Amino acid sequence: MKRIVPILFASAFTTFAFSQQQITNSGFEDWEVVATPDMEPLNWNSFLTADGDFSGFANNQITRETDVQPGSSGTYSAHIFSVEIFTVVANGNLTVGRINMGAIDPGSANNYNSSIIADGEFSEALTDTPDSLVFWVKYTPVNGATLGKVATILHDDYEYRDGPQVHAGSTPHTVATATETIATTNGQWVRKSVPFDYVGPASTNTFILITFTTSSVAGGGDDNDQMWIDDVELIYNPTSGVDELEDNNVAVSVNNGELNVFSETPLTGTASIFTANGQLVQTAALDGAIPFNHAPGVYFVKLETPFGIISKKIVHSQQ
Repeated sequence: MKRIVPILFASAFTTFAFSQQQITNSGFEDWEVVATPDMEPLNWNSFLTADGDFSGFANNQITRETDVQPGSSGTYSAHIFSVEIFTVVANGNLTVGRINMGAIDPGSANNYNSSIIADGEFSEALTDTPDSLVFWVKYTPVNGATLGKVATILHDDYEYRDGPQVHAGSTPHTVATATETIATTNGQWVRKSVPFDYVGPASTNTFILITFTTSSVAGGGDDNDQMWIDDVELIYNPTSGVDELEDNNVAVSVNNGELNVFSETPLTGTASIFTANGQLVQTAALDGAIPFNHAPGVYFVKLETPFGIISKKIVHSQQ
């Protein structure tokens, strides 16, 4: 094998997404004060920034917590919880869209989360086509039979509504969905993977709407059902370009503080290095020695070459 750039032998190509889009602040590390002293994670929204006729009755139902999933390189997770108000349970709710509080009845069609596509504070642009949604969750309902839920929709240029009742105006704009109920995790962090179902009828997505809630039924559950969420990730399966490069026997390793790329075919282009949580930590050209001065852990290397893109996983054991 010809040595192209002066690391252990890398595994076969991974399904980890590099060039593809990820959710902003997916690890909930960045927070902002929205109503002193109450905070929300940047790019995510709760009842604190809700809209609608009844938004003035909103409670703070989100906190920043240092309880994070095992192995996380981050410091914080998002914690949502339900609150009972005059015998009505307001479920914990976290979304990249905006919550609309339009009625007292939780099951009303006037209560929903929506992508406000003209406002980046309340929408998340996404034009790539992920295969699944992965996240870590710790869910502790008061009643062990209560189910939480994650609902994800890829949609086109429309202010899509996701609520307890199907919104007829939104349905034609659906590209794909990834929805799953969440059972109690018995006080433990659990990794979840939910596949996208490209159900249509729309075919080209431009936005993604994600919602986490403490109950799969609007107004269901009990006071103080709790859910912690961490490290949300979009997963993309390998493309044909990845397969083509894999056949050319490309290998990646780290040795003596340098990243090495080996291939039977000379490669040019760039190498991008990501943490296991999707954070870009380094980019370098494939034309010389690439220093690698990162903490021990799992990393993913994306090679962008004239032949296509290949993804490699490395386990770095020495700093």
